[in-house]
Amino acid sequence: MKKVIYILAGVLLSFNMHGQVIPQPKPGPAPKVNVGKPETFSLKNGLKVLVVENHKLPTVSYTLTMDNAPYAEGAKKGVSDMTAALMGSGTKKMPKDAFNEEVDFLGASIGFGSQSAHGSGLSKYSNRILELMADGALNPVFTQEEFDKQKAQIIEGLKSDEKSASAIAGRVGGVLVFGKNHPAGEYLSEETLNNVTLSDVQMNYNSYFVPGNAYLVVVGDVKVKDVKKQVEKLFGSWKPAIAPNVSYSDPKDVQYTQINFVDVPNAVQSEISVVNVSNLKMTDKDYFATLLANQILGGGGEGRLFLNLREAHGWTYGAYSSIRGGKYVSDFSSSTSVRNTVTDSAVVEIFNELKKIRTDLVSEEDLKNAKAKYVGSFVMNMEKPGTVARYALTTQTQGLPADFYENYIKNINAVTAEDIRRAANRFFSVDNARIIIVGKAADVLPGLESRKMPIFYFDKYGNPTEKPVAKKAVPAGVTAKTVLDNYIKSIGGEKAAKGVKSIYTKSNATVQGAPVVLTSKVTSDNKQAVELTVMGNSMMKQVVNEKGAYRMGQGQKEEVKGEELAELKASAVPFEELTMANSKDAAVTGIEAINGSDAYAVKKGDTTYYYDVKSGYKVAESRDQEIAPGQKTTIFTYYGDYKDVKGIKVPHNIIMNVGIELNLTVSEVKINEGVTPADFQ
Repeated sequence: MKKVIYILAGVLLSFNMHGQVIPQPKPGPAPKVNVGKPETFSLKNGLKVLVVENHKLPTVSYTLTMDNAPYAEGAKKGVSDMTAALMGSGTKKMPKDAFNEEVDFLGASIGFGSQSAHGSGLSKYSNRILELMADGALNPVFTQEEFDKQKAQIIEGLKSDEKSASAIAGRVGGVLVFGKNHPAGEYLSEETLNNVTLSDVQMNYNSYFVPGNAYLVVVGDVKVKDVKKQVEKLFGSWKPAIAPNVSYSDPKDVQYTQINFVDVPNAVQSEISVVNVSNLKMTDKDYFATLLANQILGGGGEGRLFLNLREAHGWTYGAYSSIRGGKYVSDFSSSTSVRNTVTDSAVVEIFNELKKIRTDLVSEEDLKNAKAKYVGSFVMNMEKPGTVARYALTTQTQGLPADFYENYIKNINAVTAEDIRRAANRFFSVDNARIIIVGKAADVLPGLESRKMPIFYFDKYGNPTEKPVAKKAVPAGVTAKTVLDNYIKSIGGEKAAKGVKSIYTKSNATVQGAPVVLTSKVTSDNKQAVELTVMGNSMMKQVVNEKGAYRMGQGQKEEVKGEELAELKASAVPFEELTMANSKDAAVTGIEAINGSDAYAVKKGDTTYYYDVKSGYKVAESRDQEIAPGQKTTIFTYYGDYKDVKGIKVPHNIIMNVGIELNLTVSEVKINEGVTPADFQ
């Protein structure tokens, strides 16, 4: 199965991981932008309405937003998630199915959040679209049945994130930078979600879905007087109220730059974020310079981080930075995911780029390209009604000058190289930054420790913890042979394993919503046939027979030769361990934690196999694989849910990490049947 997994990984990586650098257009003369000025009015309950007439297209969009201050949910973190999930589940006037059917009939789009609603469609249906949106927003129905359904779905998503290094990195990053009691630092968990009741959802809605800080932005083919009349009719009875406003202390940066490390033993690569607190406002004199500085540093495929870590070194699929301006404190972050063995080197290169943009003036070419990127995006976005609505709302809520967006391009073009350097020194820290790293301690810590930087350790929830034990000592008498023999014993014994002449398996999964089926047929005389189909279409087929081996994909047939052919032949057996046990090349390298349990690591060649210390089952294997010239990644595969099939324990769940997590469920297993010589032609 080993080689099958790695070939499959290559196919999936080709689906998901091929990035490209897109050349930026040469900047031309700055176009004149006419941002529609809204006409405004307010209702007695506090709702503020902004209307931008635009009769170019027969469409209209409505955006209702509560500009309430962020708030921490504490032990009931998840109440806003549940409120958002239940919004749109029917109204006091219409059941959910009837509501959705009418929306579909109108060809409209209507949706809701915990503190928002939106609707859009053809302007000839504008009155009905707003009626439906207002009904869903002001008259929602929250039922226990729908509550239980939505809660179960959220919990399912949380469980799938438990082993995800990127999900852990996001959670821990928030905790460390902002604190667990801050709105931006607390995190959703199954425990806090279980504290939320239906009455909590109703209370959350009553407290925060209120008109006191609400804005309704209307853009499109409508008349202001018509809108005003309908808004007063639909929203005039909305009970006046203002949401609670709790203030929080702004987070502070650490006293000195340090590594905050989280050990995730199953991580196939390290998640790195270099973070510092940012309080950038859109009214700040360096706002536009900061946007451009971030664009040059890590705003996309043409950014310096990307060009360094991916293009020059081949360590990652991408490296980016981000910062945003707003009313509330946020952060600046430079982030990437790299294979474990180059984690420390990647950190060094990130800091090299941060220091460079803080000390050296950017080139005229870099500055011109960054400006062209922003100007082009700004002009293109102006064609979207949603952008006009967002700009109108932002101008109001951020206290911007009325001509902020009319002068946007002029302000971008006015930024100088010196402005970039000044902004980078203000907002991109190298002296007080947290280097948050989530990765496999056994592979990552030795390199990090060699850099002589302070390292503090945290668990996957952001709690301080002791330095992880990367590898435990192997007890005396434990060898590769004893571990492999124990594995054979655990799955049914040597006699039963040698009695397996063929195995047929069929496994199912999904990739980006598309159904994937993997079928495998393998015999004890070194024959194998594997086929991967996506949505019923064959994406890859590989055959090993007595004559050799070949691989087919996208209509192309490729003969396998040399060392790869020898490797395929060797692995084309039901149980590699039967021959590995007597191999002098296999060695136990230590005891490592795999999914929370100790496992013996047995290394043979460039593959490491992991066998549970207690059960003896093979629980994982890993291997470095080149996915592009000069670019390598570690493919980790996990085995579980062993079930008896004709006296042999066979794993029925296979999870593979290739940048995305592929969860294969074995739906069919046949031993010594279902395989014929014709399968290997």
